[in-house]
Parts: sequence; C-alpha cells; structure tokens
Amino acid sequence: MSYKPVQTIRDDEPLAVLDEVSFSYDQGRTWVLDHVSLTIHRGERVAVVGANGSGKSTLALLLAGALAPDRGRIELRGQVVFDSARPWAERVDTDAYRQVRESIGMVFQNPEDQIVTTVTEDDVAFGPENQGMARPAMQASVVRSLKEVDLSGRERSDPTRMSGGQQQRVSIAGALAMDPDMLVMDEPGAMLDSSGRSRISAIMATMAEQGKTVVHITHHLDEAGTASRVIVLDQGRIIADGPPDQALPTLYRQLNTDSPASGAGRHTDDWDANTSGVGLGQRTEHRHDTSDEEEPAVEAKGLSYRFGEGRRQVVDHLDLRLEKGRTLAILGPNGSGKSTLARLICALIRPTEGNLSVAGIPLTVGGHTPRRARNRRLGMLRQRVGYVMQKPEHQLFAETVAQDVAYGPGNLGFDKGDTALRVKQVLTLLGLGELSDRSPFDLSGGQQRLVALAGVLATSPKILVLDEVTAGLDPKASETIMTVLERLQGEGVTIILITHDEEEVIRLADQALLMNQGHMVSHGNVGKVLKDYHDLRAHISSSGNHEEDSGTEQIEEPASESKAEDQADGPSLIARLDPRAKMVCFLMLMVTSFFIGTGPQLILGVLVTLAIIMAARISPLKLMKSVSGLLALLVLVALLNLLVTRDGTALTRWGPLIITDQGLWAALVYTCRFGLVLLLGALLLMTTTPTQMTDAFESLLSPLGRLGVHTSEISLVLSLALRFIPTLVREMQSIREAQAARGGSIESGSPSRRARAMAAIIIPVFAAALRHADNLGQALDARSYHGGRGRTHYRVSRMQGIDYGFITLVAVYLALLVVLIFL
Repeated sequence: MSYKPVQTIRDDEPLAVLDEVSFSYDQGRTWVLDHVSLTIHRGERVAVVGANGSGKSTLALLLAGALAPDRGRIELRGQVVFDSARPWAERVDTDAYRQVRESIGMVFQNPEDQIVTTVTEDDVAFGPENQGMARPAMQASVVRSLKEVDLSGRERSDPTRMSGGQQQRVSIAGALAMDPDMLVMDEPGAMLDSSGRSRISAIMATMAEQGKTVVHITHHLDEAGTASRVIVLDQGRIIADGPPDQALPTLYRQLNTDSPASGAGRHTDDWDANTSGVGLGQRTEHRHDTSDEEEPAVEAKGLSYRFGEGRRQVVDHLDLRLEKGRTLAILGPNGSGKSTLARLICALIRPTEGNLSVAGIPLTVGGHTPRRARNRRLGMLRQRVGYVMQKPEHQLFAETVAQDVAYGPGNLGFDKGDTALRVKQVLTLLGLGELSDRSPFDLSGGQQRLVALAGVLATSPKILVLDEVTAGLDPKASETIMTVLERLQGEGVTIILITHDEEEVIRLADQALLMNQGHMVSHGNVGKVLKDYHDLRAHISSSGNHEEDSGTEQIEEPASESKAEDQADGPSLIARLDPRAKMVCFLMLMVTSFFIGTGPQLILGVLVTLAIIMAARISPLKLMKSVSGLLALLVLVALLNLLVTRDGTALTRWGPLIITDQGLWAALVYTCRFGLVLLLGALLLMTTTPTQMTDAFESLLSPLGRLGVHTSEISLVLSLALRFIPTLVREMQSIREAQAARGGSIESGSPSRRARAMAAIIIPVFAAALRHADNLGQALDARSYHGGRGRTHYRVSRMQGIDYGFITLVAVYLALLVVLIFL
C-alpha cells in the first residue's frame, strides 16, 4: 500500500479551532481548561506560556488530537472532531480524529514514554509506517529527520540508553518524519542545555519558513519572544493572545501576582512568620551532629564509576574538594556524567574506584565494611544530605502531597507535631498549600518538581544536591526556589547545583565544575568555567561530535547492552538471522531442552548452546549475569532435589541427609535443562530488537488474522512489554533510591522494616505502570497507530542462506538428540 496523505486544506483555512472548550480530570470538580476559544492558522509559530498547572500540556494534547474535551467544539484541519452539542454517542468523531492525526505531530514532555523501540531509526519510522508511507519515501524521511535533529550516524543506537536530551531529539525526529502540517511540542527543551534548545528553535524556525505550523509549550520567555504569536494561560483560561510584545507583558504581570494554584510561592519572609523558631537549615535538639567542622562537605580523590565491565567510565578519576557552606555548580553537555556524580555523592551507588567522603563520612570502595557499620554511616548521611532528582516523578511515591513531604522528617526522627509543622511550612513556602491533599501524580510536571523539593527541604539538610531543580518551572516558581536557596546559603547549607542555566550559576555559585564524557574539564572560578563551557559547546557544535550515550540516566546496566547492532565490527551471525527463523528455532531449542535426560544429550545441548553464544559474540559471563537471579533460584531448587532424592546408591551422609548418585544426577540434569532455557531466552532478547520481534510475531501469527484475531495489536503489545519492562525496573529502583535518600528503612532498617518498605514500592510502581500506559496510549494515537490496517514496514524481512543454514543445523541437532536416546 502506498502512502496516502490526508486531504489538503486551503492556505487561508485554519488548522485548529477551539470554541468554548473545557476539560476536567476529576469529573468536573475542577477545570484544567475553562471555556477556551482560539484559532490557529497555517504557518503560525505559536508559543503557549503560563504558570505551572495553568493547563498548557492539556491544551497541547487537545490541539494534537490526542485528547478529547468534556465540553465545547474542536475543529482540526477542517474537520469537526468533537462537538458537545451533538448527541452523547456522536460527540467524538473517531474516524475524523484518526485522519487528522496523520498530519499533526506531537512531542511530549516526557520523551521516554514516546519511544516505542530500542533502535533509533526504527522508532523514527514508526509514525510513517502507521501512515502507510511507501518504503522508499519512508527511508528518505527517516534520514532527513535524523539529520535535522543532529542525530545522523546514530541510526542504530538504542534511544532507551540515551540521555534525556538525546531522547527528546529522537522524539522530535519521529514527529518530523510524519511530515506534519502542524507540530505541537510540550516543553521539548526542559532538560536540554542552551545549545540543545537552540537546535530545537532552529527546527521550529525552519518549519515556519516551510509554511508549517508550530505550537510550542514553554517556560523560557526568550523562546516565547521569537514566536509570531504568544498565548498566555492562567488557571485554565486565556488571559492574553497576540504578538510577543503585546502578550508577554500580561505574563510578566501574572508572574508578579500570587497564585497558589500556579505552583509559585510566597516570599521566604513568610517562613519567618510561621516557623516558631525552626529554620530551614536548623536542627532540632535530638538531631545531634558530631561531624568535625574542619572536614570538607565533599572530598573525592580518583573517583570513578562505570555501569559494567568493559564500558567506559561514566565518572573518570575525578578529584574534588568542596568546603562547607559553599555552593558548587556542575555544568556539562547532556550525558556527561553529572547525574551519576550526584548519585555517588548521595551514596545511592558505590564508586568503582577512588575515595569519597561526604559530610565527614567515608564512602570508599576499598576494604571491607561490616554491614552494621555501613548502615550506621548511611543513616548519618541521610540526616545531612538531601537530594532532588532530575525527574521528580521518580521521587514521589505517597498517596498525597502532604504524606510525601512528611516521609523524610518521619524517618529521620522528628516527632509527629514537628513533622506536621515542617510539612505546612515548606508547602506554604513553595505555594503548594492548596495542593496538600492532592495526589502528587495528578499534578503538572512543574508542580511535581516543587513537591519533590519540599520533601527534601522538610528534612533540613546540611548538604543539598539539586539535579536540574528549576527545569520545567515557570519564572515565578524558579525565582521562589532561587530565593529559598539564597536563604539556605545564608544559613550555611552546602549546595551542589546541577544546571544548564548560566544565570543560576552566576547568581548562586561560589565555584563551578565542568564535565564532559565523565571527565573533569574545568574546575574553580565561575567565570573561567563558564568560558570553558562556551568553548566546549562551540567545539561540540563545530565538530558534530554530540553527546555520547553515557547511560548516565540509567539506574543499572541495561540487559540490551550487548545488542549486536552496537558492536564495532558489525552484527553477529545470530543478530543477522531473520527474526522469524530465529524465534522459531530458538523456541524449538528451548522446548527440547526439557527432554534432555542422558549424559550424551546433555553434553550435546551444552556444546550447541555454547556454539550459539560464540556465534552471537556475547560473553558467557555477561549472559549469565543477565539471568543470575533466576540461575541462583535454579541452583537452590537443584539442591533440594539433591537432598530429597533417596533412590540409587548413597554417596555420603550428614545425619538424616543422604546424597545418592541418582539424586546428584537429577540435580545436575534439572539445573542444566532450565539453565539452557534461560540462557537461550536471554540470548534471543539480546540479539533481537522489539521492532524485529513485533514484525516476526505479526508474520508468524498472520494466518490467525483470517480468523479475526488482531495479530498486529497482539504483536505490538508483546513488543511494548519487552520495551517497557526495563523502564519499570529502573523506575522501581528510582523509588527505592528516593526512599533511601530521605532516610527510608529500605537500605538500613531491620529485616521487617525493610520488607515493609519494599512492599510500599508496589503501589507507586503500579501507579507508574498505569501512567506509562496512559502516556503511551496518547503517544501511539499521536503517531497515527490504529492497528495493522494499511501499515507499511520500514524493515522487510527476507529469508536468506544464513537463515536456511541455521534451520538446517537446528534440525540436525534435534535429530541427534533423538538418536542419542537409543545409545
């Protein structure tokens, strides 16, 4: 099927018309958008601005056709997609929505939920595939889109292992590849440095020159100033709409007016009126501090960290000394190791080399530290160090905002009255008082960031580590945080600030540190480091050598690290197999492993499995490490078999326990059978991308389509499950780290308390899974996915000689297994 674009519209016909549109997330108790009316024409570059929680992201979803309102009328590309004046069953025109989405691109606030596969070019091609674009045109579109976002040469990279900024550019490329008439972008530069935002601004300018329409949700007023039109939202209503010089003054006036719902706070003088003598950085009497005042706040010598054997250092032999009460700004391109350094300082991960001391507490890798002593050190550290993560949604896990903020003080020894007072104080300080009973997961991204900061401030840390603390915040909320940090500086709190905002560096920092690819490039005087930062960005831009995949945002080494596509000398023999042949053959190998029962069969199975591992060019140790937990469980079950089997000749006795030769053989066979199955399954996942699996499943299940089975949807669900399981694992680890950073008992409590803490993770992880599913559903809609109807394929699977050869070898192996039964 060739690509059939949607019907074109006249140049003077509007692309989007919203008439008295309202939307609510809680069945009308509150309105995120309230009687919004606007018209957007072809070729406009529209910036949508406003305070946190004002309805900007919801408006973006409505304009992109990814969400339907509760009331009003929406017309997109000349088609009425929603009209509340119609009968209830006819309000939403599903077919019209599906058609207009093919020419409207959407880039979401969180790129991770928009990425559907683990190969960059496959992900970029996903939208054009759903549009039914012809393969030659699709290939050209993918190449052009990756070039526009400066990702040429990274076609085979895994986007799930990229930094947040790189993931955002992959998402933009995926939207551009669909050749949309209108592109809606929700905070695409929130996690990017200035050079990254400049690249996105250039893309938007180019689209506008080509007559495309761009709607840009942003908090950066300099970006809004370059638009042809600015829309200002306040509490769900449009309060200004016009050219930047006319609309932005209204925003300035709005940001100078208190608005609790916006997430902006009051001045820190309000703290003094309510604290009753408890200051931000002060301690209550029972928080006894025994640290030596002569000790530096942070001291690192030769500090290094890498995610796994054979990978480059994420932090490479870094030396650092930060005195107490000083503020250090850490700068660097996306993926340079800044977040990893923050996690090392907060003792959430252990260094692989070097020495590290924080708040006078040694956190070194050398030597053996008894568990009790380590737990005591961690407990002391949690009382002194506070950490606000780069992604605030990973730091929130309680049912309400107030409960989340109270988590830290409760763990660190504050009584209930003191905890309640501190919760009230920090929520008032940050303008979140009216949100105390709300779920933190129902808030905007900016509000979530403020709640995460409130939870840390409530513990009165002596050292405060902030990772992009103002990203995604409106100017007033950012100013509130800056004022709070200046107050903390006055109280002697040590601040480590990871940021891309040079104004924050100039305003707050006593010294700065510049990192690139894990190395310290410059350290010391703020002015000198900023100059070096400019020079580094210029060099990166001129050389085209953009940020490497550092994995710095990952919690643990991804299992997909060894994908053959990433190998320097090209794909291995196993990776080159047609996924259909590979999946069928591996399934046969795994099933027949259960029928191995003789010594010769066992030897043959092990030899064949080792040969396949060698052909895949994957280290056996690394492969075993990927399934080490399950292998350990197998060994345990094998030992039980060994001890309970009484048949055969007794080999040895320990009291009532008897080990027989048949018991030993049964344990060996059991372990090897399941071990082979696990290793082959892990090998299949390591050498086959989710996209390849989706296409293979769809092809193999295609005969069932004649019976009405939705084979395309089943295949996509299986693929997405494989794609998002590692994401949920990382999110679970993030929640564990968030609890540990605020004194949770998950790392240092008694076994019963640690078990309860682990159980407490289940609810937020389940909530995260639902959130990912909801976001992914919207992303699939935005990328025109509507089942397999008319869908083309970027990759075409063809059986070749290597596939027939592999099938033949597997058939010979199965025949030998049968023959060995009779020998």
